Amino acid sequence: MDKKLCVIGGGRWGQNHIRTLHDMGSLGGIVETVEQRRNELAQTYGVEGFSTVDDAVSHGFDGFIVATPAETHYPIGKTILESGNHVLIEKPMTLSSKDGEELVAIAAEKSVNLMVGHILLFHPAITKIKELISSGRIGKLAYLYSNRLNFGTVRTKENVFWSFAPHDISVLDYLVGNPSMGVRASGGKYLQNGIDDITMANLIYPENIKSHIFVSWLHPFKEQRLVVIGSEGMISFEDSSDEKDIHLYNKKFEIENGVPRKIESSSEIIPYNKSSPLQNELQYFIDNLDEKIEIADGQSALEVVRVLEKVQELLY
Repeated sequence: MDKKLCVIGGGRWGQNHIRTLHDMGSLGGIVETVEQRRNELAQTYGVEGFSTVDDAVSHGFDGFIVATPAETHYPIGKTILESGNHVLIEKPMTLSSKDGEELVAIAAEKSVNLMVGHILLFHPAITKIKELISSGRIGKLAYLYSNRLNFGTVRTKENVFWSFAPHDISVLDYLVGNPSMGVRASGGKYLQNGIDDITMANLIYPENIKSHIFVSWLHPFKEQRLVVIGSEGMISFEDSSDEKDIHLYNKKFEIENGVPRKIESSSEIIPYNKSSPLQNELQYFIDNLDEKIEIADGQSALEVVRVLEKVQELLY
């Protein structure tokens, strides 16, 4: 039997979920508090619309997508999990690690899946980079960094790290295969009191793996770059470029008689299937409704929230 999911939230990102699930044949219902929007979406996509989460939960869907403002993720997620239903909550999972810990515990108690919308973990380029690392193509992992820079999208209630960096934390943790062990951070407030416009966070991982995340909405051009350095090679991926190519650089250093010697050969462009990250994410959730979620699960999302909290503490 085809699985049917209910999307909670009919805003911009919620509508992306609604449209994608409809195209996949897996949209079952929509929860939206604004009556006119609810009726329009329900009519457009030929599904039932609900005004409350409780009404939708009692309907008997196979799973739920929560695409509402971040401050509502905890109460809505708790309601769904306590009812014994699987749920995918958009990032960040919660606004505090305490609330996140509770959701993870409820999911375990009820034996249901809690997944979080860290969509870049389902970006085919990130999947390919993970494969390159796991296969040993660049040797032992040493250093990673992620830049997420732009001019604009300035928030008034959250700093740039909370706004931009959840993507990058989740990707770095995924590529390393472990959450970070320590964090250092600094930032700068230029437009508004108490809200950082730029931040630099350094994450420390096991086995002496280091990384940094540089985010800014006060930057002259857009850049979404990921660089991965290994003992035998290096990888670069620029998601904001038109080509979105993965570059593998066959470069390394060897120490001979105490002298570093540079070794390099021609670089490569690594092919990959440029499929939709959102569709990949939703298909993974559907395929694993009755299995264990291993990518973007509640525990990994909780680690992201913990880093967000720690950086917030260091900035103030």
